[in-house]
Amino acid sequence: MIELIKKCVRQYKKSSILSPVFVSVECVFDILIPFVMTFLLEKGIKAADTQAVIMYGALLIAMSLVALLFGALSGASCSTASNGFATNIRHDMFERVQEYSFEDIDKFSSASLITRMTTDVNMVQNSYMMIIRIAIRSPLMFIFGLVMTIMVGGPLAAVFAIVIPLLVLGLVFIFKKAMPIFRKLFKKYDRLNIVVEENIRGMRVVKSSVREEKEIEKFKKASDDVYDNYTKASKIVVLSSPIMQLCMYIVVTLISWFGAQLIISTGGVALKDTQLSMIITYSTQILMSLMMFSMIYVNLTMAKASVDRILEVMHQEPSIKNPDVAVTEVKNGDIDFENVNFSYSGKGGVNCLEGVNLSIKSGETVGIIGGTGSSKTTLVQLLPRLYDVTEGSLKIGGVDVKDYDLTALRKSVAMVLQKNLLFSGSIRDNMKWGNPDATDEEIDKALKLSCADEFVYRLDGLDTHIEQGGANVSGGQRQRLCIARALMSHPKILVLDDSTSAVDTGTDQKIRQGFKEFIPSTTKIIIAQRINSVMDADKIVVMDNGKITAVGTHDQLMTESEIYREVYVSQQGGGDFDGENND
Repeated sequence: MIELIKKCVRQYKKSSILSPVFVSVECVFDILIPFVMTFLLEKGIKAADTQAVIMYGALLIAMSLVALLFGALSGASCSTASNGFATNIRHDMFERVQEYSFEDIDKFSSASLITRMTTDVNMVQNSYMMIIRIAIRSPLMFIFGLVMTIMVGGPLAAVFAIVIPLLVLGLVFIFKKAMPIFRKLFKKYDRLNIVVEENIRGMRVVKSSVREEKEIEKFKKASDDVYDNYTKASKIVVLSSPIMQLCMYIVVTLISWFGAQLIISTGGVALKDTQLSMIITYSTQILMSLMMFSMIYVNLTMAKASVDRILEVMHQEPSIKNPDVAVTEVKNGDIDFENVNFSYSGKGGVNCLEGVNLSIKSGETVGIIGGTGSSKTTLVQLLPRLYDVTEGSLKIGGVDVKDYDLTALRKSVAMVLQKNLLFSGSIRDNMKWGNPDATDEEIDKALKLSCADEFVYRLDGLDTHIEQGGANVSGGQRQRLCIARALMSHPKILVLDDSTSAVDTGTDQKIRQGFKEFIPSTTKIIIAQRINSVMDADKIVVMDNGKITAVGTHDQLMTESEIYREVYVSQQGGGDFDGENND
C-alpha cells in the first residue's frame, strides 16, 4: 500500500495531509465536549445558575459547530484525496496496459484487467479513505478517551484492561477466519466478468444458437460462487458487532457498578455522579474507536490482495520496448525475414513459425494463402512488433525492426486485422484514428479507395454515427471502413488480414485495382481465403503448419505447388479453401 500511495497520490498530497489535520482538531473537540458538559451540569443546572447554563451552553454549541466544521472539512479533503488517488491509479494502470505487447496482454485476461481497474481500485480507494481519516480518528479517540477516563475516574479505567484484550482476541480470531475467504473473492469476480464479457461479445452467436438458458446457467454459477464466498465471509465478520456490543455493555455495567459504589462510599468526594456520566460517555467512545479500528484492519487486509493485483499490472515490464538509440524513420516498405522462428512460449517452446525466409520489395503486392493454423496472422503480426521473433531477424527498410522507434514503426505498418473493430462515434472520428489531422478531402479519398464511399454517402456522410464495435453496419461495410482508416496513415506497408472476406468479389477487385493505381509505392500484403483475391499479386506465399512451402506467381504455383493447385481446383469447383481463419 505504501508503494502505491507514494506512486499515485501526487497532486493530492495537500488534501491527504489536510484530512488528518482536520480530523485531529475534530477529535479534540469531540473529547472536550463531554468534559465541558460536566461543568454545565454541576455549575449550571445543579447550582441553578442561569448565567452559567447560558455560558456553558453557548460554549458547547460553539464547540459542536467547530467540531462539525472540521469534520466536514476533513470529509471533503478525504473525498478529494481518495477519489484523486483512485483516478491516478486507474490512469497509471491504463497507461501501462497501453505499453503492453500482445505477449504481455496474454498474461492477463481482459476480464481480469477490468476487475483490477474497477473492483480492486475501489477497494484500495475505500482503504485509503480510512487511512487518512478513520485510521487517524480511531487511535486519537482511543488515546484521548483513555487519558480523560484515567484523569477523571482513576481506578475505574482498570475495567478496560480486562475488556479490551478480550475484544481484541475475539476480533483477531474472526478476521483470521474471514480473510482467506475474502482473498478468494477477487478470482471469483474475475470469473464472473469473463462470463459477462464472453456473453456480451458473443450475443449474436448465443441468440442464433439459442443458448440463452445455458449462458444464464453459466452466469448463475459464477454469480452464486461470488455470493457464497461473500456470504460465508460476511457471516463470520458480522459476529464482530455482537462481540462489540457485549463488551460495551460489560464496560458500562462494570463502570456503573464500581462508580456507584465509589460515589456512595465516599459521599461523592472521590467521584461525582456527573463525572460518572462523563466516564460512561468516554468508555463508549473508546470502544467505538476500537470497533472502527477493527473495520480498518478488515479493509486493509482485503485491500492488500487488491494492491498486489494492481501492482502486478504496474510492475509488468513490457516485453517489447524502444531501443536506447532508436531509428525514427522507415525509409521504404522492403521486408526481409531471415531464418525466423517464433513461439508464443518463448525460446524453447513449440514454434508456430519455423525457418521462415522471405524477401518482399517495396511496392510489391504479396498474397498469403494457407489453412487454419498455418500461422499466416502470426507472420504479419511480427511486422509492427506486436510480437518479437524468437530466433532469426526481421528487417523493414533494411533495418531490424527491433532498432526502430515503436511509434514510427507502427505508423508505417498499417494492419487491418481479422476482427474489424470500429469505435463509437462518427465515421469521421473513426477515420481520424488513422490520422488525427486528416481533412475531409483526405478522408473522402481513402473512402473511395476502399469503396466505402458507395454506402457512406447514402447515409449521413462523415457524420454517420457508428455504434460500439460497428454494430449498426454490415460486415462488408465494416471491413471497408477499417481499410479506409488504415490508409489514412499513409503507411509504407499495408496488411490486410482476411479483411475483404465479407466483400463481394467485384468490390474486392475494385479495391485491389485502386491500391495498384493510387498507392503503388506501398507494400501490400493480403492474407486471403479466396485465391481470386491474390492470384494477380506479384508473388503468392503458400504456408502450411508454420512453414513457407512455396513462393511464386499464380502461374508458377499452379505448376510447382500441389497445395496451391488443389486449393485452386477446389475453389473453381465451388468449394472453399478454409471455412474460417483462426490463426
